[in-house]
Amino acid sequence: MSRIGKAPITIPKGAEVTLNDEAIVVKGPLGTLTQARHDKVGVKIDNGVVSFEVKDDSREANAMSGTLRAVVNNMVNGVTKGFEKKLTLVGVGYKAQVQGNALNLALGFSHPVVYALPAGIKAETPQPTEILIKGADRQVVGQVAAEVRAFRPPEPYKGKGVRYADERVIIKETKKK
Repeated sequence: MSRIGKAPITIPKGAEVTLNDEAIVVKGPLGTLTQARHDKVGVKIDNGVVSFEVKDDSREANAMSGTLRAVVNNMVNGVTKGFEKKLTLVGVGYKAQVQGNALNLALGFSHPVVYALPAGIKAETPQPTEILIKGADRQVVGQVAAEVRAFRPPEPYKGKGVRYADERVIIKETKKK
C-alpha cells in the first residue's frame, strides 16, 4: 500500500466527515466539499480518524489509496483553514480591483479584462498590484490563479505580466548586433 495512503487523517474540531454510498462529504466552518469514492479503496471513520485501505493488490488500487487520502486531507484542511494563492502584477499601469464577484484587471490591453469568480472563491486586492485568491477547495483556488495568470503570463525580456508571488522569472539577455 502507498506510504501516503497508510497515514490516517485526524479530523480537527469544527470539521465533520461523513460517508455516503458514492461520496465522502467534509463539512466545516468554511464550507462543504464532496469527493467521489473509488471502488478499489475502502474508507473508515473511527473516533475522529479517517483511514484508507486497499481492497485488492492492483497497482491502480495502491495509487488511488494515496491519491484519495491526499485529496480528503486537502478537503479537511480547506474547510477548516482554507487555501490562498497570491499573485503579483508587474508592469507599468498593471492593476487589479475586485468589484462584487468579478476581478477587473488592467493588463496593458486596449480593454479591461473582467474575470468572473466561481462560487466559493473570494479575491482581495490589498494593493493594486497584488491579488489574493482564497477558498476552501485547493484545486479550484489553484485553477482560478492559473486562469488569471494566463491572461498575461510573465514575459522573459522585461518580466512584465501576472506571476505567482513565489515565482522567479529568469530574464533573458536581449539580442546584440
